[in-house]
Amino acid sequence: MAEFPKKAKVVIIGLGGIVGASIAHHLVERGWDDIVGIDKSGIPTDIGSTAHASDFCYTTAHDYLTVWTTQYSIDFFEKMGHYARVGGLEVARKGDDAWMLEIKRKLMSARAFGTRAHYVSPEEIKKLFPLIEQDQVMGGMFDPDAGLVIPRSQTVAGKLVDAAEKSGKVRAFANTPAQSLIVENGRIKGVVTHRGTIEADHVVVAAGLWGRVIAEMVGEDLPVMPVDHPLTFFGPFNEFEGTGKEIGYPLLRDQGNSAYMRDTGDPKTTEGGQIEWGYYETEDPRLCHPRDLLEKHEARLSPSQRDLDMEQILEPLERAIELTPILGELGYNESHSFNGLLQVSASGGASCGESQKVRGLWYCVGIWVKDGPGYGKLLADWMTDGRTVVDHSSIDYSRFYPYQLTEDYIEARTREAAQKIYFPAVHPREPFAFGRNIRRSPFYEREVELGGYFMELGGWERAHGYAANEHLLEKYGDRVPVRANEWDNRHFWRVSNAEHLAMSEDCGIVNLSHFAMYDVEGPDHVALMEWLCAARIGGDGNIGKGIYTHFLDDEGMVRADLTVIRMADRCRVIDGADAGPRDYHYMRRVAQDKGFDVTITDVTEKFITIGIWGPNARANLQKVVEDPDGLSPENFPFAAIKPIRIAGKEVSAFRISYVGEQGWELHMRYEDGLAVWDALRSTGVIAVGVETYANSRRMEKSLRLQNGDLLTQYNLLEADLARPKVKDADFRGKARHLEYKARPHQPAMLCTLVLTDTTDSSGTARYPVGIMPVVDPETGETLVDSLGRRSYTTSVAFGPTIGKNIALAYLPHEYAQEGRKLAVEYFTERFPAEVAAVGYKPLYDPENLKPRS
Repeated sequence: MAEFPKKAKVVIIGLGGIVGASIAHHLVERGWDDIVGIDKSGIPTDIGSTAHASDFCYTTAHDYLTVWTTQYSIDFFEKMGHYARVGGLEVARKGDDAWMLEIKRKLMSARAFGTRAHYVSPEEIKKLFPLIEQDQVMGGMFDPDAGLVIPRSQTVAGKLVDAAEKSGKVRAFANTPAQSLIVENGRIKGVVTHRGTIEADHVVVAAGLWGRVIAEMVGEDLPVMPVDHPLTFFGPFNEFEGTGKEIGYPLLRDQGNSAYMRDTGDPKTTEGGQIEWGYYETEDPRLCHPRDLLEKHEARLSPSQRDLDMEQILEPLERAIELTPILGELGYNESHSFNGLLQVSASGGASCGESQKVRGLWYCVGIWVKDGPGYGKLLADWMTDGRTVVDHSSIDYSRFYPYQLTEDYIEARTREAAQKIYFPAVHPREPFAFGRNIRRSPFYEREVELGGYFMELGGWERAHGYAANEHLLEKYGDRVPVRANEWDNRHFWRVSNAEHLAMSEDCGIVNLSHFAMYDVEGPDHVALMEWLCAARIGGDGNIGKGIYTHFLDDEGMVRADLTVIRMADRCRVIDGADAGPRDYHYMRRVAQDKGFDVTITDVTEKFITIGIWGPNARANLQKVVEDPDGLSPENFPFAAIKPIRIAGKEVSAFRISYVGEQGWELHMRYEDGLAVWDALRSTGVIAVGVETYANSRRMEKSLRLQNGDLLTQYNLLEADLARPKVKDADFRGKARHLEYKARPHQPAMLCTLVLTDTTDSSGTARYPVGIMPVVDPETGETLVDSLGRRSYTTSVAFGPTIGKNIALAYLPHEYAQEGRKLAVEYFTERFPAEVAAVGYKPLYDPENLKPRS
């Protein structure tokens, strides 16, 4: 073995797994060298989950990033000669209408994100997979690009490391666990092992099941947990004897039973001559904290494999035999069967990106084999360019609040997530049952008394509507439809639309306690914000104003959407709950990298916000403020911020609106919030749920949502949020922004669509939720712009004022025309749509009181 190095540019912890090996490969591809990879096991790993993974690859998911990473990985495996593109089936059993619905939803996502999955009948299923009982299924989905990494992802990892070593840019050291990490002044400096200490500029944690143990070395945690996955084998099965195939039939998913099945091919291949059947426990998943993983010499099988108790699987196995009787006819291979540990995420996605506490320390955990090379590419690009080709907000480790990184929270959320790995189908609005009531507004008990229907965001309990307002349905019932379809109505409360209309006629207050807030102060606080923001922040004229603005990345793409309040001595950043932590860490890192002398403080829990909006907002607010004349239009222009007093409490009133109606955001100290709430309520103003604020009202106004409508795949002009004049001061992404501005037109534009008829084939009016492909009604093809970006709805909601379903979607230039007839697909049915606005243009303007339909 080569002499153990004392220094490297990058150390990868967990090189022997498919993720670590893929990161090494892609870093070399991006021009990095002097990389050292270590692993506590052999290389490739003989103890990590890569060593026993089922190596399935299904391309279709309900989010674009996952589809992208899987498609990239499949192509990567295939180019290496290690992929069997046998296809994959997902079936719905007879009578399982819920799972048939999920298959239709997956077909919707397939069309949106560009996979080739399509519907198959019971007869087609039988032809593709002869082992199935045709009379047991009602239909399914076939993905022709699904398949299996062959002979194993473990083999691929080994080849990648060998090639990286031969390049001379990577040195690999097996059986070399990281014992501790060296950190100085908030930066990573090296890794300590029993072979010696390596100084390093960057350290990447790709240690899979052991990732949390490594993070603990710097006082952090990762929101993932290993969970048992029963994996069983039956045989002998000699159908493919003599073929040399690693797999013969397509993969089979029986997700209504939380199970899957596949043959292992020719008996002479790696694991051939058997049927593999795997199951994900839905009732009581068996979690294992990484600290409790055994060492290699202690484990009977492997640290990532635990003994399987047949009692775990008897009930689902009996159901599996009904579908595929051959499982009951073949012998059970007890010696091959085991519980394989895999990662389950508390957040529903991977955890990647730079550490929150330590610069130069990177994480890449919570990733399955099917996405391994894709994540290797993403992380290498991220480390090299500071951005990725696909928006990575949903996987960025910076997105987590401190409460989300506590052991109790991780335990509760991963347990719940483990129950949903395969089953049941998770609704786009599905709330978590555990890890709730972390944060409450000072008027939470008042909202409970009002019968609040609570959901959660950023740990805050937010009422989407109030039972106390259901009397409004008597007044507005003819304008508030009943959602007859259960899926459309799930986690939705009809009273929300009545509250929406009441606010538009009179006035309402909204609990906005979920806002994330950060104070930026110090000698360079304006300089930092001027560099980060596309809008002008500097200048004395901006003091006392709220400035709506965006952060761009180096490619001029939108990475943040927020408001900056210029105070005399600081800037206060007001951000969305889900984007707040990520933007906070980003500001800190940029300040550090640019050498700005600033202090950035999280004040989210110190201040609280109440929104008051509607045509009578001014009149009602004047009833409780000490200086009513101060609220007049002449004294309080739009975007201004002024101190007012309500119930003897100091309040900062910010004249702005995310609902279109006139009104204010009222900011105050947390402890003053209840008094202000009560004072406002004493005027007779109703409480309005956040559904009106975040969905229906902002959609009628064509207002955008970060991480939904605003992504780093699109620029500020395509989102139609660019200011007419580009500010003189330099800012991040300015050069590219100017290039885009000089184009004769943008490749795509964010448009507002109105769905003109959503009556389905059963005669039921539908109220879509989630993502839908946007298609050309003449060709039936999903729209694709000149850069290859597909069109799908980024937001959708019913607008009670105009009485139509509204959607936002990026459309190719040639389709972005008002009045253009298009269509969307919802659960495989096509509904007509019309382009109502190209770019930002409200469908309803309260100033003119004229809905546009």
